[in-house]
Amino acid sequence: MSKHISSANEQFTKLQAFRQAVYEGLGDARDVQFELTDAVLLMPAVNSYVELSLAPVFRRRWPSVYEAIEDGRPNRQALLKLYVTQLPRRSRPILAGDHTAWPRLSAHTLRDRTFEHHPTKIRGNKPVTIGLGFSTLAWVPESQGSWALPLLHERISSQQTPVEKAIEQLRQVCLVLPMRPITLWDSEYGCAPFVNGSADIGADKIIRLRPNICLWGPPPPYSGKGRPPTHGGKFKLKDSATWGPPAETLEVNDPHLGRVCLSLWRDLHFRKAARHPMFVLRIERPDAPGTRRDPKELWVAWLGEDPPTLAEWWPLYLRRFAVDHWYRFAKQRLHWTLPRFGTPEQAERWSDLMPLITWELWLARQMVADNPLPWQKPQTSLTPGRVCQGMAGVLAAIGTPAQEPKRRGKSPGWPKGRSRQPRERYSVVKKDSKSRKQARKRQKKAA
Repeated sequence: MSKHISSANEQFTKLQAFRQAVYEGLGDARDVQFELTDAVLLMPAVNSYVELSLAPVFRRRWPSVYEAIEDGRPNRQALLKLYVTQLPRRSRPILAGDHTAWPRLSAHTLRDRTFEHHPTKIRGNKPVTIGLGFSTLAWVPESQGSWALPLLHERISSQQTPVEKAIEQLRQVCLVLPMRPITLWDSEYGCAPFVNGSADIGADKIIRLRPNICLWGPPPPYSGKGRPPTHGGKFKLKDSATWGPPAETLEVNDPHLGRVCLSLWRDLHFRKAARHPMFVLRIERPDAPGTRRDPKELWVAWLGEDPPTLAEWWPLYLRRFAVDHWYRFAKQRLHWTLPRFGTPEQAERWSDLMPLITWELWLARQMVADNPLPWQKPQTSLTPGRVCQGMAGVLAAIGTPAQEPKRRGKSPGWPKGRSRQPRERYSVVKKDSKSRKQARKRQKKAA
């Protein structure tokens, strides 16, 4: 009993220190920003962004929720270093990268909107929306479950592609990590630009490969005439006749996936990334139904230093899906995409608060007792949503470092007789190579 009380006290002290460090890293308007994050934790359902001001922990009036985003300047580098200090040192961290869209279809006055991938269930519609794109690099702490803790969660400008932004984020994170991470990436990052751009970063990468691509084997020995060959034979993922014998095979019975047959090939590469060979693994599940969500076959590649044994690293890619769970949690429970801000900078400042809220939930998970709703089943391992349901008691006990509001009088409001100018309307930016080059030229001229 005394050991349990000691552990709870230690977690309480750790969470309190984390909240104090977060408060110091929020910069200007830190008091209202901090109370805004607590309001998000306590308000499970709101119809508009301004309703967060009705939370009992928000001691300011409703205009302050907009002031927090307009005046706030969270220090991303300081917060990143704070998150990294929470990582355990006993094992290599598993990081997962992905990107998602914040749809703003009707926001014609919002600058820098782009066409973004957005899966839809409406039949016949293309999986594309108009809005802002955000890239996330998160730590996945558990082998199973829905916990993903973002280290960086940033907007993708119209001058960047998701691949370029992911390389930039991975470089930033690896500079402050104490050890070499293993990173997980979806098939969009299984391309030569990502391989070449991230080759000098101290991280190992497990990347899903599209089943319709063609890889190349190691070049044959130099014959002594002409230019030395760069590529060997073709390796088409859809054509088993081009595979050749695998370097290693393994068959396992997974408790969740059933029978899994593994085949590994070495020294394969993309045509435009010949200097960076990969280990390519075919994961076959003979008993799977073969649907889009539950396929019979999956191809992944390992890049970086030599991997551990095949039995150790093949299931790591499955942990990448925790990022998808976090995106859904942030949009549905943390109200991330609820506000309708007028500028992309405001959207970025609001998005900076999402990772720190998630980290608070992670640190508080052992102090929160499960409090299921009448239609929910009890849980032993709490999800982020379940921790949210019990955060009211934790916040009441731990207090807040935010200062009380100071009265400033009534604002004079808009001057009488002063006309209001209509806001400028912006066209949607298409992210092709030509448009990005033109945008970069305009930026250089403006500088």
